[in-house]
Amino acid sequence: MSVVALIDGEHYPPVVRYALEQLALTCEVVGAAFIGGTEKVDLSAGEATYGVPVVYAPSPAEAITIAIERFKPAEVVDLSDEPVISSAGRFALASIALGHGVGYRGADFQFTAPAPAPVTRTPALAIIGTGKRVGKTAVSAAVARRLKAAGRDVVILAMGRGGPAEPELIRGDQVALTTGDLLELAAAGKHASSDNYEDAVMSRVTTVGCRRCGGGMAGETFFSNVPQGAELADSLGKELLVLEGSGAAIPPVSSDAAILVIGAAQGAGYVRDFFGPYRVRRVDAVVVTGAEEPLAEPGAVDDVVAAIRELRPDMPIALTTLRPHPLEDISGKRVFFATTAPPAIMDRLVHYLEQDSGCTVVSASSHLSDRALLREDMRAAVGTFDVLVTELKAAAIDVLAAVGAEAGVPTVLCDNVPVSIGGDDFASMVDASAATAIEQGISRRSE
Repeated sequence: MSVVALIDGEHYPPVVRYALEQLALTCEVVGAAFIGGTEKVDLSAGEATYGVPVVYAPSPAEAITIAIERFKPAEVVDLSDEPVISSAGRFALASIALGHGVGYRGADFQFTAPAPAPVTRTPALAIIGTGKRVGKTAVSAAVARRLKAAGRDVVILAMGRGGPAEPELIRGDQVALTTGDLLELAAAGKHASSDNYEDAVMSRVTTVGCRRCGGGMAGETFFSNVPQGAELADSLGKELLVLEGSGAAIPPVSSDAAILVIGAAQGAGYVRDFFGPYRVRRVDAVVVTGAEEPLAEPGAVDDVVAAIRELRPDMPIALTTLRPHPLEDISGKRVFFATTAPPAIMDRLVHYLEQDSGCTVVSASSHLSDRALLREDMRAAVGTFDVLVTELKAAAIDVLAAVGAEAGVPTVLCDNVPVSIGGDDFASMVDASAATAIEQGISRRSE
């Protein structure tokens, strides 16, 4: 295996040279990147000091980047140490290495490069996130709706923690799934609130549902049937494949363009720290969701944007918030509203729902992801509502809709619609990202 070593001047040069010679017993040491420190080295001595070609640059990030591009190693081996590089600094360098498809390891840690991902004939647009509950599925559905309205023929490939054992095709463009359909799926043992069902219901496009388990720090999945799902989606002859991530996990399928969804409440650390830089560097646009108080602390949105700009100064960034939009008319109805949104934003969501839909919300629960508390909230409000309104997530079907069906109360599903509140225009960003993916995909096929 060819490797580039990271070295520093806090180690005595003969010690570093010895370490490089020992490393060469098991690897091909093609070069080194000097990342700082002057205490024990005379930098004027030149490359002969270490016995291998050495890259010197103004910063560790520049040094490792130049070394990877020049020597094209399979792995970076870190022979440096404190105080030249901190743990946080090592994650920054690992982000660069992994972004180049190169592994990164040191004395007691190892980050493997992403495995080669299947490539589809269909151009692919990935929508990935920095974690759970950042609105990634809402963004994916909104992307699909807009592209469909523009005449694009789209299929969504979604993976989730509750996805099907075998990739599942849903012709959302032909069949409108009802709450009754979803109740039947739940009765058959399926997670009827899984992302692929939400995508099909909210966007009315074809979807392929997959499952995954385990997520690494850089977004790799421990297990998934997504490659098989990609084969199914690719066989449909669609114009564009939308790859939807799960939590912070990234679909293990090659994409031609990508959008990153960041929750403003997560803070700038999700951009700057650990493998945040790796995610930001691999995408073409960013959607910041929940970009309003009280979801985000004062100044948090500006901090997130500044952190993105530090890594990618020209990155398109749309600032959005999510608002509920029922799929059926509920005007004049007394509503029990259930959501996974935090309690801090409930009053604003309730007000919006009442004003936009002409209903009266008599009770609202933010416990859609906690079955026990959701049941308590429903019991406390029994007899006061004549319709249940819910996002298609968590316990929406197996608890809320099931209880409603027993009581003869209908359940109306509601979408979470991204609303632009600043930054670049969300709709224009979607159009540009899709166009890039299709252009790159067509170009790739012709090579």
